[in-house]
Amino acid sequence: MDLRRHMKTISSAVEDYIKSKPFLVSALTQGIINLTSLARMMNKDITSVMNKDVRNGAIVMALKRLSSDFEFRSSLKIVRTLRNIGDITVRSSLIDYNFKTSPTLLTSQAKLMAEISGDKDNFYTSSRGVNECNVVVSGNLAELVESCFSNETCIHKEMELSSISVKLPIENVSVPGIYYFVFQRLSWEGINIYEVIRPRTSSPFWSTRSKLIRPFGLSRISNSCRL
Repeated sequence: MDLRRHMKTISSAVEDYIKSKPFLVSALTQGIINLTSLARMMNKDITSVMNKDVRNGAIVMALKRLSSDFEFRSSLKIVRTLRNIGDITVRSSLIDYNFKTSPTLLTSQAKLMAEISGDKDNFYTSSRGVNECNVVVSGNLAELVESCFSNETCIHKEMELSSISVKLPIENVSVPGIYYFVFQRLSWEGINIYEVIRPRTSSPFWSTRSKLIRPFGLSRISNSCRL
């Protein structure tokens, strides 16, 4: 009885350790990590938590249990969902305006939208929080935006951005970890995320510095999502 209680405590310590390092969750789920080597690497931390010596074999047993646990299979569910990923579209030379909210802000936005309505060549999207509103447009619309928003307070203006629009399957809203999966791969490619805008029924939008977007990097991201 004491041994079972002891093992359960080790399992809990191992689970907490793995959960604190999401990349290990992914590696465990896919079975691409050497459990014995991982146990040796973890031993010092697990021993510290347990406040007693812990054998590597006990850690390996706990890792085997975790790797077969449903929660740690979630990344496989993510991969299956992303097999149905749609197009990845890139737009460059964008500007992100950050305006302070005001009673006239919606009127200013309406002016801009009236000017560009029907124009399918230029890029426009916006998001609004409690105190601020972001407007992202094609660089050639800068003069028009600044005219329409001349009475508004511009908090910040970021230039030379690019957008990565990804069409995700409709079931993405019910699968936890979808965005972590994509953001992780963007990070691996050295792409810095400046802002995220996610419409309810269309594709998410990532705004990043254009100089960090490499075509071969986007190709690998696309391929990894279609595993």
